[in-house]
Amino acid sequence: MHRPFLYYITDRSQFPGDETTRCRRLLEKISEAARAGVDYIQLREKDLPARPLEELARDAVRVLEDEKRAANREQRTAFLINCRTDVALAVRANGVHLRSDDITPAEVRHICSIRANGPVPLIISQTCHQPTEVQHAAAAGADLALFAPVFEKKDLPQSKAAGLDALHKACQYQLPVLALGGITLQNATACLEAGAAGIAAIRLYQENDIAEVARKLRNL
Repeated sequence: MHRPFLYYITDRSQFPGDETTRCRRLLEKISEAARAGVDYIQLREKDLPARPLEELARDAVRVLEDEKRAANREQRTAFLINCRTDVALAVRANGVHLRSDDITPAEVRHICSIRANGPVPLIISQTCHQPTEVQHAAAAGADLALFAPVFEKKDLPQSKAAGLDALHKACQYQLPVLALGGITLQNATACLEAGAAGIAAIRLYQENDIAEVARKLRNL
């Protein structure tokens, strides 16, 4: 089995305290994820308007640069902004994540190609809920897909889990598919055996020691 991709999705609202405290805790978690060698970090603070989101994203980019300098190596963690291609370009993030009902990866590629200062290559991930959506994402030029929710989520029991069979079908296209939704260390193996290229999650990474989670996932 290949080494799984690890994809941490942020949610500062899960941290206690005021806004300043939550943002500080989030940046600490981003730093921790980079040290653990997580492959992707998606800044998913959906409630933030553009300017505060950009400020938080710039802080996160600085944190990742600091980790890179401290480790004296190439920073392999890719930093993606949820939905906002404009913010991703403004802060020089590595990529953007798109919802299933967002603009297409092809449209993002076009936006990046007509930049005044020259084209900018962005990593594009996209949420998919059906196997056919993965097929469309691949055709439109996405780099990876997050297939969700694979399992029922504790905080959203009303959400309909797609299940492992649907995940397996979603993994048949020429696009890396990461499992998302209700993923735990106990069921991650089943996701990888179904064909998932990696594990995406919020709580699994954010509520635990990321280095320990990463070690266990890579040893599955």
